[in-house]
Amino acid sequence: MTPTAAVSADRSPSPELEELTLADLRAALDAGRFTSRRLVEGYLARIEALDRGGPGINAIMETNPDALAIADGLDRELADGRLRGPLHGVPILLKDNIDTADAMLTTAGSLALVGSRPRQDAFVAARLREAGAVLLGKTTLSEWANFRSTRSASGWSGRGGQCRNPYALDRSPCGSSSGSAAAVAANLAAAALGTETDGSIVCPSAMCSVVGIKPTVGLTSRAGVIPISRSQDTVGPHARTVADAALLLGALTGVDPRDPTTVASDGHAHADYTPFLDADGLRGARIGIAREHFFGYSREADAIVEAGVEVMRRLGAEIVDPADIPTAAALKEEPGELEVLLHEFKAGLDAYLAERGDPGAGSLADLIRFNAEHAGEEMPFFGQELFEQAQAKGPLTDSGYLAALAKNRRLSREEGIDAVLARHRLDALVAPTGSPPWTIDAVNGDHYLGASSGPAAMAGYPIVTVPAGYAHGLPVGISFVGTAWSEPTLIRLAHAFEQATRVRRPPGYLPSTTVPDVDRHLDAPGGGSADAATGGQTAPPVAPGTVEGTT
Repeated sequence: MTPTAAVSADRSPSPELEELTLADLRAALDAGRFTSRRLVEGYLARIEALDRGGPGINAIMETNPDALAIADGLDRELADGRLRGPLHGVPILLKDNIDTADAMLTTAGSLALVGSRPRQDAFVAARLREAGAVLLGKTTLSEWANFRSTRSASGWSGRGGQCRNPYALDRSPCGSSSGSAAAVAANLAAAALGTETDGSIVCPSAMCSVVGIKPTVGLTSRAGVIPISRSQDTVGPHARTVADAALLLGALTGVDPRDPTTVASDGHAHADYTPFLDADGLRGARIGIAREHFFGYSREADAIVEAGVEVMRRLGAEIVDPADIPTAAALKEEPGELEVLLHEFKAGLDAYLAERGDPGAGSLADLIRFNAEHAGEEMPFFGQELFEQAQAKGPLTDSGYLAALAKNRRLSREEGIDAVLARHRLDALVAPTGSPPWTIDAVNGDHYLGASSGPAAMAGYPIVTVPAGYAHGLPVGISFVGTAWSEPTLIRLAHAFEQATRVRRPPGYLPSTTVPDVDRHLDAPGGGSADAATGGQTAPPVAPGTVEGTT
């Protein structure tokens, strides 16, 4: 990559905030080195310089006009000896599909929802307020959480425009939680919330070199979150360290009457996941390598993850290789996931819009009409095929929907992830989270190669993704996948891997990615360089894969 036009940390505003963790911020606040107001001012300055100006990441949809006043109130509480917890006075960002009943909008990136505001906070937003966090702003996302078109460009929305990857501005931040991951990578906040249906937390996290936790469905409430799927949607954290992501996750849990799915979390949820952090947590762990369908589509990602697996082996993990998900091929070939999502999207969105009471957007049909009437602003690059397909679906009592849902769960759970975990007595599965970031292409859409999020998405099971290395300077992540409610185990394993490798480096905001001497690199064994989880050393070449890659 050509280093011209890179933005160094010492030339950006508030460089003292660079790479500070939640624990660092807590210690500084408690010692009086920072106030909450000072943190808010510093992050707002960074947003103005790096997001709206300078490199123009465009990760932030809007900032909270009341943030400074909220920070002042929290500073007074701290001065009076009232400490709500580790997030007291800490600024946190939220994806723009998470309701806040304040001066900010919640639009899922669509111009159709700018005319109304939610009547109450989402459960997770309310939990953060109770914990003393400052809701600093809303992040850019793929419009409607990437469920409007079959060929969308991740990170683009009619309201927000295109979010960019802070490592190379011509590269995709992935989606749909694009802005949440990009903002955390650029130190526009220490942590942020995202949402996932299939890959929307873990893919942006991997492509922006941050940690993402996609929780078990039901561990965090979806009430007040603009929905896609009641069987797959979940809310989780983006952060620069596993410790920060674990801390934020604990603040979000709890049974919520507005989301009956959370009842299942009783007895499984923790208000604090930091006790599960263990730098020696891989010793004696049994790790399975899920190769079939999850390796082979990216040589660079394969090389980086292979090096990461060797790190785990050196740390005392027992590696079972391969440990393939028996139903991986069937899950890839089945149309069942889309069938379920289309049914649940229509039902869930209509219910959400009815409760919200927007006078101009009361149903999916209204949104389809709005997009058609405002096609120049909303559909300059891609259409609304998924909206139209969802609108044609029937109710959630349809036999076809119920059969598809039951089959998805059977193939992904008892015959899939749970089967391979039980057969090999595994603590977790490991695979590349996805490929290095592709070039942004609004005309043709995302150049998607493959990912490992699908089985866990359909099962409703958790994933933790951690930075694993860089291919030509572009981030690659590694995923730890487990069974329901296995967040403590995945956090332990991911933290141990992170502490041993420490590969993450701050972004350089390069304008583009260039690979010098392309012909020479393509002719060389292994097809290029990949800085992997080996303490920054170049990974060994990997022979061309023989496993069929996902597309």
